[in-house]
Amino acid sequence: MIFRQVFDNKSSTYTYLIASAKGREAIIIDPVLENVETYTNLLKELDLKLVKVIDTHIHADHVTGATELKSKTRCATVMGENTPADLVDIKLKDEETIKVDQLEIKAIYTPGHTSDSYSFIMDNCLFSGDTLLINGTGRTDFQNGNSKDAYNSIFNRLLKLPEDTILYPGHDYNGKESSTIGIEKKFNPRLQVNGADEYVELMSNLNLSKPKLIDINVSRNIKLGAN
Repeated sequence: MIFRQVFDNKSSTYTYLIASAKGREAIIIDPVLENVETYTNLLKELDLKLVKVIDTHIHADHVTGATELKSKTRCATVMGENTPADLVDIKLKDEETIKVDQLEIKAIYTPGHTSDSYSFIMDNCLFSGDTLLINGTGRTDFQNGNSKDAYNSIFNRLLKLPEDTILYPGHDYNGKESSTIGIEKKFNPRLQVNGADEYVELMSNLNLSKPKLIDINVSRNIKLGAN
């Protein structure tokens, strides 16, 4: 397997390029529009063909590069079936699997951060979008976010995975690239709660400011980044 993790400094977003070494077919998870040239250069350098691009949810803090990548590579766009984006080529149901060469990627519906949030599992790797972060969890105060849904998604779906599952989040603000489910269970401060009500209380008191360009970004991302 070929794996690259690309960081966007402006939005602190992680984008993932994953490919089968045998067939040279690739997927990209959560691309950032401004970094499309970086991704296409990587594809050329590694002699890969991009066949699918996945967004874990409608992002508020950056514009997706999905449409631009589709225009350049003729790849298919992929999201979970709960997305409000009508232009998506493939909409995956909960626990539905797609294949890229020898790689299998399973969608897990994990609402809470937004109502359309999905995580993706491949082998022992979890691409959690904004649902579960390293030492944190995704905020739940916009885009139909819901703290009880987030608690269920995290505690009853993601934390049920094997403890050695490697966590690759959609963002990190402290330079950390990965973690494991076991480490997050023990040390993530947002997860040290005694139930859903306590988690809801914790999340309702974060008092976070909204992303500066949320309205513009969300409206563009519903069109997969197209103007």
